[in-house]
Amino acid sequence: VVTRDDVEKSLKAKWQYVKDKEQLLKDLRSQIEETGRRLSVKQGERDYWLEYKNVGSKTQANKIMNLEKDIKEVKDDLHRATEYYRNALKAVKEENDRLLERHMKLSKEQAPENAVRYLDKNSRREIEENEWLKEEVKIYQKEVSDLKASIQLLEEENIGLVTKLIDSKLQNLRV
Repeated sequence: VVTRDDVEKSLKAKWQYVKDKEQLLKDLRSQIEETGRRLSVKQGERDYWLEYKNVGSKTQANKIMNLEKDIKEVKDDLHRATEYYRNALKAVKEENDRLLERHMKLSKEQAPENAVRYLDKNSRREIEENEWLKEEVKIYQKEVSDLKASIQLLEEENIGLVTKLIDSKLQNLRV
């Protein structure tokens, strides 16, 4: 025998079941919509990357090849410039050394001659000659110092120019 309470319980259970199914259906619809939105976004990304693969990657590959070529040229230019300045610096140093050696040789040769020539005449004359030679050495040392300072300035200027060249080449590569 089925009582009224049993019927109400059964109806409530069915009603709750239907309500739960409707909620589940509603949740599924919202999940389907969300999945559809994500799918649309992913398809857009896929289309973008397919376009990139078919067209953009070739363009990028060409740009990369051009940039690599430019980098190689800049490296070659840097190597040539470095070698040039290294050789120029070596030549200037050798010239300075040669001039200094020549001057020192002349000073050494003249000092004894002058000393011997004036030794017998007058001691004071010998002292004057010795002082003159000392002054000449100071002058040549100052010239050598000035030349070294000039070399240093030229080296710094050359390094600055090479740096600017490299920076401008790199800047051109970035454009």
